[in-house]
Amino acid sequence: MTDVTHSAATARDAANVTAYLEASMVPDPETAARYMAPGTRIVFTGARVFNHPSEVTAFNAGRYAWVKKRMERLDVVPGDGVTTVYSLGTLYGAWPDGTPFEGNRYVDRFTVRDGLIVGMEVWNDSAERLLAKHGLTA
Repeated sequence: MTDVTHSAATARDAANVTAYLEASMVPDPETAARYMAPGTRIVFTGARVFNHPSEVTAFNAGRYAWVKKRMERLDVVPGDGVTTVYSLGTLYGAWPDGTPFEGNRYVDRFTVRDGLIVGMEVWNDSAERLLAKHGLTA
């Protein structure tokens, strides 16, 4: 693969991750799923595994009244046949009781092959914030 071809594929992969994230925030899980290969596993904090963006939407509906991402940057790492894309930023929204929050750090790690997401891992500070909200610190 030439550097130009490699660069174009890397840019396409990063754009597809951004499009996936934007669709997920609507939420529009069916549009988000168009950017994923069949059989993609989505692994959230706590080792929760989802197989479709609609499962993530349902999970988030129980955890938040609503939630959005402030995507601050993408770190894009080209590899041999895959691109790894990290989306870093913060979450903002409201907890189920309506209490607003912001500044909740997140990192999403995507593995992209041939323009489609083939793996996704999600980390954020929500659990720490919920523990603190209930007076539990350690």
